[in-house]
Amino acid sequence: MKNNYNYDINIENSRTKNNQNMNINHNPYINQNRNVNSMNPTSNGQGQSGFNNGDFIKGALLGAAVTFLLTNKNAQETLMKAASKGTELFQAGMEELKERYEDAQAAMEANQE
Repeated sequence: MKNNYNYDINIENSRTKNNQNMNINHNPYINQNRNVNSMNPTSNGQGQSGFNNGDFIKGALLGAAVTFLLTNKNAQETLMKAASKGTELFQAGMEELKERYEDAQAAMEANQE
């Protein structure tokens, strides 16, 4: 049946005839509820739900370390001392750089005279 816009509104007539032999399992919208992982087993430690054991272990260890640091008073004090020492070393390094810059600037001024 043709309409006024010169295209066929019957979808079956507009499809090419060579796709009729296509396997219905290739359509991603059919059989969506079927378990695809049972057809394609993976060997990378993932189960049927996409759960990756390696990533879980890494996350659990990281979470345990952060929890330990946030709840252990001695660990917090040690971490703050280390951060304070690092800050002091950074400031000392910046002062040393300033002195070197001033020395270089004074040497350039001495050479210009």
